[in-house]
Amino acid sequence: MNQLFFKNIDNSPLIVFRIFFGFLISCESFGAIITGWVKRVLIEPKFTFSFIGLEWLQPLPGYGMYFYFIIMGLFGIAIMLGYRYRVAIIGYTILWAGVYFMQKTSYNNHYYLLLIISFYMIFLPANQYASLDVKQQRIHKQNTMPYWISLLFIVQVTIVYFYAAIAKFYPDWLDGTFTKLLLSGTTSNEFLLKIFLNKYFYLFIAYAGILFDLLIVPLLLFKKTRTIALAASLSFHLFNAIFLQIGIFPFFALSFSLFFYPPEKIRKLFFKNKPSIEEPIAYNYSRKRFFLYFLIPFLFIQFILPLRHHLIEGDVLWTEEGHRLSWRMMLRKRDGFINFKIKNNDTGEITSYDYHKNLSPKQANTLATKPDFIWQYCQRIKQEYSGKNISIFIDCKNNINNGEFKTLIDPKQDFVKAKWNYFWHNEWVLLH
Repeated sequence: MNQLFFKNIDNSPLIVFRIFFGFLISCESFGAIITGWVKRVLIEPKFTFSFIGLEWLQPLPGYGMYFYFIIMGLFGIAIMLGYRYRVAIIGYTILWAGVYFMQKTSYNNHYYLLLIISFYMIFLPANQYASLDVKQQRIHKQNTMPYWISLLFIVQVTIVYFYAAIAKFYPDWLDGTFTKLLLSGTTSNEFLLKIFLNKYFYLFIAYAGILFDLLIVPLLLFKKTRTIALAASLSFHLFNAIFLQIGIFPFFALSFSLFFYPPEKIRKLFFKNKPSIEEPIAYNYSRKRFFLYFLIPFLFIQFILPLRHHLIEGDVLWTEEGHRLSWRMMLRKRDGFINFKIKNNDTGEITSYDYHKNLSPKQANTLATKPDFIWQYCQRIKQEYSGKNISIFIDCKNNINNGEFKTLIDPKQDFVKAKWNYFWHNEWVLLH
């Protein structure tokens, strides 16, 4: 194990990744302000759907979130330059974790991956070369790192792609139903739409997506197929960047390719003046305990978390239970409508509750399709009617991929009394 995990290798892949990573998160932070994302998601809404149990985590008042994201952007620049790296990466990780957990309306697995990688980077010696910390003599220059660091990124990426592939094995993906729906909303150009809505094209995209997720890591691992795999990765991610508009993720995903190439090749490409590692290679046991007693168990948790929905009654595509933290990315189109009915138990009077009054349009649309959002919002209604003898009933129907509308929430359930089950099926979510 020592010979495999702890041998010294050139640290160029980690150093280049740090530079790319810092640049990308800085662009993401400043871009969130420029594009209006911060305003739409964190400033304008009167009510924020945080992760259940973290309701205390709320956006800063006024224009505080603008300053919040500016600080994150500055941390990103500091990470890129390797300036007071440890402070910058810890600061960024804490702030990004705050953004991630304080709102679910714009949840996606890309944000989750960004949080995981940020957490890893706290503990890695990513500033030991080509950094201001070295230049200003806050740390000593190092040209090497233990091999387990590269392996860490490879394993994490493998987990992401593997589960993304497995999740696609369901009827509406295999027959092209979802990819047709997805592509139809990517452009208004008539010529491109004609291509995208061609049966052979959207079926090609469906199966190419599965094959890419399943094979990209194995193909990158072998020298003979690595160049082809990189070209495929470039094509895949650039297509997503142009037509799906998913922020920095395509470029973030491409940056992981650094760890699949021989470190010497990365050194020659980016740091021509950096000395090569002399043979024989010494062993680097720094952070050995961290690797053995924390990283390996953490990766194991990463491996089993996406499996938990198999232990929960019902289809995760319908119930949403076990969806998050599972790398189930861009799998279905979901639509729904919802009506909240407030019953005064003293008078018997029933009135409709206008949820649009304190929700943004995106929040309102999401509310109609997410059981945890529905339960959370009912807690807010309970607070609003505190001291009054009421019941809350819900009429909610959903469809998947433009299919038949079906009842999602038990209309007989009084949500004043409803409980949220974190780990198992909530009986008020109806199964079909």
